[in-house]
Amino acid sequence: MRNGRVTLHEVANLAGVHPGTASRALNVKTRSLVNADTVTRVLAAAKDLDYRPNPVARSLKTRRTLSVGVVIPDLNNPLFPPIVRGIEDRLARDGFVALLGNTDNDEERERRIFEEMHGRHVDGLIVATARRDHPLLVEAARTGTPIVLVNRVVDDHAFSSLSADDGMGIRLVVAHLAGLGHRRIANVAGPQSLSTGFGRYRGYLAGMEAAGLEFDERLVAFALSFSEEEGRRRALEVLGSELGCTAIVAANDLLALGCYSALEELGLVCPGDVSVVGFNDMPFVDRLRPPLTTVRIPHYEIGAQAAELILERIALSDVPLKSVFLPAELVVRGSTAPPPD
Repeated sequence: MRNGRVTLHEVANLAGVHPGTASRALNVKTRSLVNADTVTRVLAAAKDLDYRPNPVARSLKTRRTLSVGVVIPDLNNPLFPPIVRGIEDRLARDGFVALLGNTDNDEERERRIFEEMHGRHVDGLIVATARRDHPLLVEAARTGTPIVLVNRVVDDHAFSSLSADDGMGIRLVVAHLAGLGHRRIANVAGPQSLSTGFGRYRGYLAGMEAAGLEFDERLVAFALSFSEEEGRRRALEVLGSELGCTAIVAANDLLALGCYSALEELGLVCPGDVSVVGFNDMPFVDRLRPPLTTVRIPHYEIGAQAAELILERIALSDVPLKSVFLPAELVVRGSTAPPPD
């Protein structure tokens, strides 16, 4: 039984080629430079010997670790697993791996994760925790590490980013509710320190104006976090308004779940008394009672394209910044109906 790692030289010897040729044949990016028959022999030799590239040796040669740090705010939020999957799949195509860090929305924990990622010499960072004003990101950028934001943007657009078109998504929601006949449409808005919360609130304002509906600040409540409990608390605020409302636009699906709880607490029925709409189309919201009308965003594609952006910035540090917004889609289900008479 063999002890130790199979070397590139052993693969080259078995295939009858120079080690440099074997290296080019094993690398998908340089394989086209090698004769097809030679590639076949090298790959067969690597398979016979069960050859695995040495990542340490490769990183010493390329001065890269072939790793990208991925920082997310809440691993329990169903929004993020498909985004992370998209990131991992796209990175893997270029031989990179993702190192995942979960901050639990804790700023000190986030700082430790950034420091650990830097200490591990990751080649880049994909960050889903960005606030509209985020000094820690500026600090991280000063180290020279390429950074791409996912599902978030910052106000000065100092970083490349990949996210859904939040404003457009909420405008679709308001137009849908107005089309059903709703006039008193409340908004359980997300945290305004986050671009997702801010953009969706602005989308609500634009949607109300486009529908010719009067805005009343008493029908808006700002959540401190994208959580079910905050959704319940803020929904109770707008439902307790003397104006009353016949529909609630929630800034994400977790807030919408909280709205369901608030309606049940008050003895109201969705959508018979109040329609509710969410945002994100997270898994299983179609199995709620009633199934949730929501805005679907392309989670996997957001992750995959964010990975594409970071690989681009790793390869070319002076590539222009890009802010990419993928379209959102309204998915109508049973939680919306015309208002009660």
